[in-house]
Amino acid sequence: MQVSLPGLLVCVAVLAIAYYARGVLIIGLIASQAFGATAVMTLTFLGGSSPLIYTMFEALLVAAVAARRRIWFDLGSVFGSIRPVWIIASLMVYAIIGAWLFPRFFAGQTAVFVQSKIRGTVVEASLAPVSGNISQTGYFILGGLTTIALCTLLLHADRISQIRRGFFSWCGLHAGMGVIDFVGKNGGVGDVLAPIRTANYAIISDAYEAGFARITGPFSEASSFAAASLACLAFSYTYWRRTKSPLAQWLSAILLFLTVLSTSSTAYAGLAVLCIPVALSMLASVLRGRVEREEILVAVLMVIGVVAVLGISLYRADALDPFVRLINSTIINKADSASGHERTYWNVKSLQSFVDTSGLGVGFGSSRASSWPIAVLSQLGFFGSLMLAMLLGVLARGLNGVQQWVAPETVAVVMSIRNAAFASIIANSVSGGSADPGVLFFIAIAVVSVTRVSASQTAAGFERRNRLQAAKPMPAIDAA
Repeated sequence: MQVSLPGLLVCVAVLAIAYYARGVLIIGLIASQAFGATAVMTLTFLGGSSPLIYTMFEALLVAAVAARRRIWFDLGSVFGSIRPVWIIASLMVYAIIGAWLFPRFFAGQTAVFVQSKIRGTVVEASLAPVSGNISQTGYFILGGLTTIALCTLLLHADRISQIRRGFFSWCGLHAGMGVIDFVGKNGGVGDVLAPIRTANYAIISDAYEAGFARITGPFSEASSFAAASLACLAFSYTYWRRTKSPLAQWLSAILLFLTVLSTSSTAYAGLAVLCIPVALSMLASVLRGRVEREEILVAVLMVIGVVAVLGISLYRADALDPFVRLINSTIINKADSASGHERTYWNVKSLQSFVDTSGLGVGFGSSRASSWPIAVLSQLGFFGSLMLAMLLGVLARGLNGVQQWVAPETVAVVMSIRNAAFASIIANSVSGGSADPGVLFFIAIAVVSVTRVSASQTAAGFERRNRLQAAKPMPAIDAA
């Protein structure tokens, strides 16, 4: 095991931020997601796996909750009132069994894609047990335990303000480091964030696309940075629309700027999908005849952008050529590129492995794909995919049916987190290689589930009081 000094220093800095924000466990966990390529150590006995710093905060949260005096009573309350926790527990058990059993039971019967220890790249090989079965399953189990631990904390105390501060800390750190990376690469300073990228996997932070420097922030590559940017943008935009927060408004503008200039096809595909509900919401407002000021602002900015582009192209015809080349290379011609062909091949073979294992899957961490849904199918099989689909249904349902029993500020935070989780899933569906949905998904499940339970309890208490009042006998009226 090799300890990373920069990773430890970043952990200390995040702990200091979380302590100052009055929420070491929760805020530290959420804010640590901003460091997408910063590892605390390298585990040589697990094939060189390097856990990122958010895993340390997950472990800290789980350990702190497990050390509580009334932990068994608290767990009983969680499992007794929050049904999605049972799905997560079942999925964790299935992932452990599958990671150990399926690579051995179906060994040599299908092809998978694994990291080569010699070449350092992804290669095609016959199915067999690999170190990823342990490391990737471990990260997934830690994510599931994080959901249970968060449910334990949130169910017994109102910590929504800590959740809000944690997400704003994450978005602020992500936006700030993205701006630093953009200024450094385009100002001739270079990659100033290189010292904090300590993860033991391929770092592609100095690449260019059609003449544009690719923004990676503290992540290993532009697509990972773009995926996190989409999640942060979804959170800040949703919170701005619901609360009119100036901070969320400025964060949304900066994150949109960074997402567009990340030169990642993941960013552009994700933005296209995220624009659909935004456009439908604005259309619904127009049809109702109640257009909000924020919607007018968005529309005006879009018109100004289109007019500016047209004006520049009329003034100088070749001024937009670099942007045209960027669009061609990242969107139009992406599928015909060598990378596009390679990733398509990964997905096709991953689907074939699902068929070769009779729908059971090759086991968690056994292979790599280029799309999260395909990775889930190939690794977790039909039963694991069904359980994950049920958890996605929990997020999709959100607070429907109980929203009237929740404070407006809490609704804004919960819906913003839910949308951020969906944005992350969309980005992973474009370029994600693992079946693990990520720590943001597990946090969102906990926040949504606990808020629904609390709202249901509030509604039940209100109805109980009404019944008691209705059952009271009316006072006798003196006829005299």
